[in-house]
Amino acid sequence: MTTNPNNPTSANGLQSKSEQTRAAIILAAARHFRYEGYTATTMRKIAELAEMEAGSIYYHFSSKEEILDEVLDLGLRRLFDEARHVLVEAAKQNLTFQQTFAAMVDTHLVFLLEESDFTSANIRNFPTLPKELRRSHRPLRQAYSDLWNEFMTQAQDAGIIRGDMEIAPLRQFVLGALNWTVEWYDAKRYPVSQLSGRLSKLLLEGMAVKNSAVLDYLPTAQPDQAPVKPGAGKKANRTRLKILSAAARIIRDRGYKAATMRTIALEAGIEAGSVYYHFGSKEEILDKVLDLGLRDLLEGMVETVSDENTFPNDLSRVAAAIETHLKYLFRSSEFTSANIRIYGQLPKDVRARHWPVRHEYAKVWDNILEEAQHSNSIRSDIKIVPLRQVMLGALNWTVEWFDPDRSDQDGYYSLPELTNMLQKLLLGGLLDKG
Repeated sequence: MTTNPNNPTSANGLQSKSEQTRAAIILAAARHFRYEGYTATTMRKIAELAEMEAGSIYYHFSSKEEILDEVLDLGLRRLFDEARHVLVEAAKQNLTFQQTFAAMVDTHLVFLLEESDFTSANIRNFPTLPKELRRSHRPLRQAYSDLWNEFMTQAQDAGIIRGDMEIAPLRQFVLGALNWTVEWYDAKRYPVSQLSGRLSKLLLEGMAVKNSAVLDYLPTAQPDQAPVKPGAGKKANRTRLKILSAAARIIRDRGYKAATMRTIALEAGIEAGSVYYHFGSKEEILDKVLDLGLRDLLEGMVETVSDENTFPNDLSRVAAAIETHLKYLFRSSEFTSANIRIYGQLPKDVRARHWPVRHEYAKVWDNILEEAQHSNSIRSDIKIVPLRQVMLGALNWTVEWFDPDRSDQDGYYSLPELTNMLQKLLLGGLLDKG
């Protein structure tokens, strides 16, 4: 039985005690899944938040997986239904593409940030769930993607949005920028309508003031290169690096709580007891992984934007920063993608330890964007912090859908190709400017 906790009434309009309890469980689970992640959430935690005995949950759900199934379904089904309604009404009212796009963006953000915890729990957890837990929810996710695909294909065929890119990356670019807002936007302090209006304008028009000249400022993306492992050539560090790499892959693909000493040792292909010769605890390993992930990125970014001979103007530095960020996400190491992917679900004390370097990295971006605004190279009608967050959101979300190792297959892109597309989209926008 599927329960909608926001409208869980029976046919006669009354809610039974069983339905009330079931709804309370689902609401509590969605909150935990959103902020702590599926792996870290336990039946006991759900029961505590639902203000009931842990054993009582089993009268309503047989397992945490069953609760997850209902949360994931609710999280996307109501969004899908509303987005489909928006498109139908827009067609009836003969709205322009820009008007309809703004309505679609607003609908997505309202469900993600304001309506409930269900959509954000779905967005945050789905990529790191085991395949068997994702399988039954793929059709609905595909149906939602298809809504956007059809909507954007019609606009592309009409010459409204740019025709130099396939629809799939255009849609992923938009949804990535929207989905990442769950990591930074505070809907309790600022209205979602304010964000959606500015975000839709930014996605459509891009950052650059002189859009016709955007291509002149794009540096040539460097050829795709094999991953660079820090310290891999030093014999004394090989086992240590193997352990750290294994831990990074686990937290990137399965979440923070999944990285136990046993799973790390298994992933690294060594005996569990051997890990303790190199690290005193799991926390030490994970701290090192998270630190490496962002510190390497910070150092690489500083080096890039300091090269004024190669990047002599503000737009070229913004484009180079985009390329550097993507290079570290996909090619320098698994540490950066691990950090980016699970930071929002880390315990508060862990996040606090790594906040200074994240803040330092954000300031590098803020300085780049501020200089570009001062030279009138990029728009000044959006403040620096949300501008940076939207940019990084579109870039960071690529870890959920892009695989550079499949670039030799038909229909897939190389990292330089992806980089060039995102540079054009972030600077020039979705609209075809002729």
